[in-house]
Amino acid sequence: MQAAKIEQGKIQWVSAQQEDQQPGPGQVTIRIGYAGVNRADVMQVAGAYPPPEGASEIPGLECSGVITAVGEQVSNLHVGQKVAALLAAGGYAESVTVSAQQVLPVPAGWQLRQAAGWLETFATAYLNVFQLGQLSSADRVFAHAGASGVGTSLIQLCKEQGNPIYVAVGSDDKCRLCEQLGATQAFNRHQQDYVETLTGLGKVDVVLNPVAGDSVARDQQILNDDGRIIIIGLMGARQGTVDFGRLLVKRQRIIGSTLRALSAARKGDILTAMWRQFGAAFSAGRVTPVIDKEFDARQVNKALDYLRDDRSQGKVVLKIAELESQQY
Repeated sequence: MQAAKIEQGKIQWVSAQQEDQQPGPGQVTIRIGYAGVNRADVMQVAGAYPPPEGASEIPGLECSGVITAVGEQVSNLHVGQKVAALLAAGGYAESVTVSAQQVLPVPAGWQLRQAAGWLETFATAYLNVFQLGQLSSADRVFAHAGASGVGTSLIQLCKEQGNPIYVAVGSDDKCRLCEQLGATQAFNRHQQDYVETLTGLGKVDVVLNPVAGDSVARDQQILNDDGRIIIIGLMGARQGTVDFGRLLVKRQRIIGSTLRALSAARKGDILTAMWRQFGAAFSAGRVTPVIDKEFDARQVNKALDYLRDDRSQGKVVLKIAELESQQY
């Protein structure tokens, strides 16, 4: 099969040695139509984010496609079914074999294109804010990078549940997108100090932070008592300051989190819980991935550059193969 290979900071499409693609017990094999592009892929290509131990070297954390084979002990999925998969690796390829626990059927009315941008970002938002952040119906939320794939996903989930959500972004166009999706207010970080503004508007209970560095100490200033900061990335820096006095007095919590290395069972639990809470909203189209741009698989390096340069508003996807019109 054709698959992506990282060579000297770039991706080349090569003929990968295809081992037995027959799924084992509890697994399915998917012919991939589209793959989602994520910042983790940018980091992996740069040599800064290796795959978990035992995972494929092929990048790609999510995909959509059609099931071509089903292993024993899988009863809820079938050959020919359109699905999306949450992966530890392997999405930039023509096919992938994965635990059925990491797979959800594509909601009725969705295209594979949008389903490719679904699970990584929505599962990240759901795990970190709703589960680890223990979001209650009365809590207020703040997120950096509000126009990113994770940010646009979180905005929609918060709107669906009725939680006010404030976001910081890098341009006025991104502010408009976030507010159209349901953000209570979006701040252009180049023009407005979110700490000063939120201190005046009323503080928040949960912060989703992919930046780290000194932004953590600033985030502490906008937290209510018992507030939580969940750090999911290092876009700013690996190290920074923390106000431990404020942490103690205000009973704040700072939580570090990654989705990629979690077990298949844990990922399955996250997807099951997310579907239980928001499945009706996904099926009705009230909550859906925001697809900003589609690239052909052969343009994968341009896709990564587009994400690296912070130009995206929502999700970027790669088209691997045309599967929509085919019969299985």
